[in-house]
Amino acid sequence: MKIDRDFLLELLKGNFGLDSFRPSQEEIIWHTLEGGSSLVLMPTGMGKSLCYQLPALVFNGLTVVISPLIALMKDQVDSLKSRGIDAEFINSSLSSAEREKRYRNVAAGKYRLLYVSPERFRKDDFISSLSGRDVSLLAVDEAHCVSQWGHDFRPDYSRIFQFRGILNNPPVMALTATATARVQEDIVSCTGMDPSQVKIFNEGICRPNLHLAVLDPVDEPEKFRTILGLVRKRNGSTLVYFNLISGIERFSAYLDIEGVKHSIYHGQLPAEKRKRVQETFIKSGSMLMLATNAFGMGVDKEDIRMIIHAELPDSLESYYQEIGRGGRDGKPTQCVLMYNEADLAVQMEFLAWRNPDSGFIKKTWSHLQKLGHALNSHTYEDIQEQLVYKNRSDRRLDTVLSLFDRYGVTSGSLNTLNLKMETGLPPELTDEGLLSLKRDRDLQRLRDMLGYVKTEGCRREYIHHYFNVSVKGCGNCDNCR
Repeated sequence: MKIDRDFLLELLKGNFGLDSFRPSQEEIIWHTLEGGSSLVLMPTGMGKSLCYQLPALVFNGLTVVISPLIALMKDQVDSLKSRGIDAEFINSSLSSAEREKRYRNVAAGKYRLLYVSPERFRKDDFISSLSGRDVSLLAVDEAHCVSQWGHDFRPDYSRIFQFRGILNNPPVMALTATATARVQEDIVSCTGMDPSQVKIFNEGICRPNLHLAVLDPVDEPEKFRTILGLVRKRNGSTLVYFNLISGIERFSAYLDIEGVKHSIYHGQLPAEKRKRVQETFIKSGSMLMLATNAFGMGVDKEDIRMIIHAELPDSLESYYQEIGRGGRDGKPTQCVLMYNEADLAVQMEFLAWRNPDSGFIKKTWSHLQKLGHALNSHTYEDIQEQLVYKNRSDRRLDTVLSLFDRYGVTSGSLNTLNLKMETGLPPELTDEGLLSLKRDRDLQRLRDMLGYVKTEGCRREYIHHYFNVSVKGCGNCDNCR
């Protein structure tokens, strides 16, 4: 079979209905077909997924895609299946019977693309199903998740290099919309790519259709009134992001009083309701959605016309990822950030929870050791109360248990912990110098976010400078206008 440009264009047209490649897509695809590993930095909506989906149709072996969200996997797979492409996902949303069926299909050589979460590699039956397969490519979507300095900490994302070894070290394609130089280095390291061999494709972060603005209401009532004024003038689907579920609930109650129809989305809703709300939003032309920042990563919707942050995000990485979900069709989209001094206090509290000191880490370790085999009879809530007493809002335990999991100190979920008694605490968790370094870096990211709020210069120029991209003014932010 002759693989040339005409052949690739034929695949592109026949399978994806497209007549031409976007900038860099073709170069990335050729690099991948030649066996190269890559880090792909490309704005949301610019076609990152095609960069591994099209090569998967050429390879003889399987392309494994590590993806962070169940909804994201399903959307991608449904889209591929609708085009007649043999793709599937395996995750916790499936019944055990359906999972076993898909494991058998994998072992039997079916599927060109297989989407899984990183946690799936903990399952022996999954690894067994792959044992006889030739894996041509390992694609890591939302690759910023692998970085401990990134903004979506998942312990198993730090083990990508181990998973790659299980798959006999295929080439890697890591993809994300944003990553600072430090995060890029971490992605390359955590995925086991050779820094001297990996090729970085940086399409920049330019989204000129997004109008950037910051407003500073003096208190929550004024903030609610301001957001209400914005959403009443909206022309299309709108997302309003909150840091806390309690904020969503208060604003939802306010909208109810004002007679404004809306939907809400957060992690405490039943899974079926979250799925239903998301599907309704995707199909809607002018829905108002109140959500925590988890909403949007798995939403394939091009025409979101307004994104409002009701509270200060923790970093420019988070903020730019989230506003990048708007205006993917290239049409004008408003991105408005509300800032109040109280938001900074909340973020400082979050920062403290994400960065417990060595004293609390050792205290948690000692407590789990003391419980010993009785640990299985204790819930997460039991341990939380024993360690932080009546302060239920203190979430340091979440971070410590994630760190224990990441470094192999414990195994199991938060509610079914197993302590590996023979494992001591690694130095990374007891060295206050290292912990302080992480804390200082998180604090600097928050300072940089605050700098964006306070800048009197071009907001887009500020963001581009943060990501080491050159731009001079934009004409499409509140300060430039």
